[in-house]
Amino acid sequence: MSLAASDPVYERLCAAFPEVPFRYAPGGVPATFVPPDRLVEVCRFLRDTPELAFDYLASVTAVDYLDRFEIVYQVRSLKRRQDAALRIEVDRAAAVAPSVTSVWRAADYQEREIYDLMGIRFAGHPDLRRILLYEEFDGHPLRKDWRLPAEPRDLSERHHS
Repeated sequence: MSLAASDPVYERLCAAFPEVPFRYAPGGVPATFVPPDRLVEVCRFLRDTPELAFDYLASVTAVDYLDRFEIVYQVRSLKRRQDAALRIEVDRAAAVAPSVTSVWRAADYQEREIYDLMGIRFAGHPDLRRILLYEEFDGHPLRKDWRLPAEPRDLSERHHS
């Protein structure tokens, strides 16, 4: 028996989408890696299948591995009291992922926060704009390669803008 065989959510996804190359990641809450182009479809399946009923998006976060980004979706079935995690890998150069706001409205602010702090755009998001930083802020401060802008040498320059 493989590790994946012990996770009923992973088993259901593999049975429902036999053509999708899911990858399994064991851990505290086992995670299933989903190809980004199938994410929204898989999320709808998890939400709309009565035996699964993942009706609550608990969190969305992103991880910077320098060569790629990973987005982690923690979902919960309130009725069944079960958690699951989905992960997608996002190309760092393109930094675009599909939005899941059409599946779980709670993704709205969480995707905006990831956009603001990590610079990952969410295709199909209804209002993708900064949420924590001002619009003119330069860069995305949670990226590992982000650096503070150089400070002005003369302190008086700071107070004249």
